[in-house]
Amino acid sequence: MPGGLPGWTLNGTFRTNLRTALLGGGKPWSTCMGLEPDKHARDITFLDSYAMERWECVLHYMVGAVQLATKRIGGDAVRVLLHAGLMRNEEGENSPTISPTGFQFLLLDIQSQIWCFMLQYLDTIESRNLDLVECLAFLFQLSFLTLGKDYSTEGMSERMLDFLQHLREFGLVYQRKRTCGRFYPTRLALNLASGAPKGQVDQQTNGYIVVETNYRVYAYTDSDLQVALIGLFCELLYRFPNLVVAIVSRDSVRQALRSGITAQQIITFLKMHAHPEVKKQNPVVPPTVTDQIRLWELERDRFSFTDGVLYDQFLTLQDFEMLRNYARDLDVLVWSSPINRVVIVSRLGHDDVKRFWKRQKQ
Repeated sequence: MPGGLPGWTLNGTFRTNLRTALLGGGKPWSTCMGLEPDKHARDITFLDSYAMERWECVLHYMVGAVQLATKRIGGDAVRVLLHAGLMRNEEGENSPTISPTGFQFLLLDIQSQIWCFMLQYLDTIESRNLDLVECLAFLFQLSFLTLGKDYSTEGMSERMLDFLQHLREFGLVYQRKRTCGRFYPTRLALNLASGAPKGQVDQQTNGYIVVETNYRVYAYTDSDLQVALIGLFCELLYRFPNLVVAIVSRDSVRQALRSGITAQQIITFLKMHAHPEVKKQNPVVPPTVTDQIRLWELERDRFSFTDGVLYDQFLTLQDFEMLRNYARDLDVLVWSSPINRVVIVSRLGHDDVKRFWKRQKQ
């Protein structure tokens, strides 16, 4: 560069597109074409409600609320859940059941759930005869659209119209019907593409959980999904029209832990969905409850089991040290005791150590 200053050469394609973005030019997006006023216009409140309703259908299906979700979730969403390992087909079951990974997924905030789900969907995009680059470009375009405004589908290829229907099923866009020629992006899609902070979507839903020091959990909700989520790690005691009473017990927490849920995820869930009045307190969840949940988790970590083979009856300390050092060099040594002259090696390393020991004895 002039004056001997260091410089870098940008990639040609990136340089061209950057110049277009800064100075203008290029082809306008087909979605931004002018449209006549929509006589079936939808406001932001409706779009938020629609997006949550569609996404909760997926979650209903995962927690086993078949009577609420079977008629409303499509095969595309089920295939993504199976591909992601969030659900699995088991022998003797008519429909997929939730996996340990799926239990962990349910305890995430909605923004993280959408992000993980769409990553898995994009991983299967080519098997759906869709173009990955084209779909990613459309998702990025969504971040520049305005919530509550309708956009045209004119000029979109048939494959992209299919992609739009998938997004519609997941609640990322609203379209009254496929042939209407317009769509509305929802908050889920805008936050996904723009990298909005975690929890921004969840702010649309008020908290509903109160936890007391006697391990009682009061959930002020009539949502079957929210009740099912609490039932993942609590014992349900009573249910009223707008209130569910449950208790955090050792058995319920251990059952959740066996399913793959961690103590920290349970505590985070209780804090994330705490009632607005409870959030004014500090701490939100009583320390007695959080500490006990962590202790119940530690109970399962007292012992760790490793398959191994025991070597003993060494005639000399030198023989013991020789075998121990060989096993250590192979990184198959599990445990050793110089006092008792005992060596335990992993089962995978047993054959190598056994051959070495026979050679030395000869």
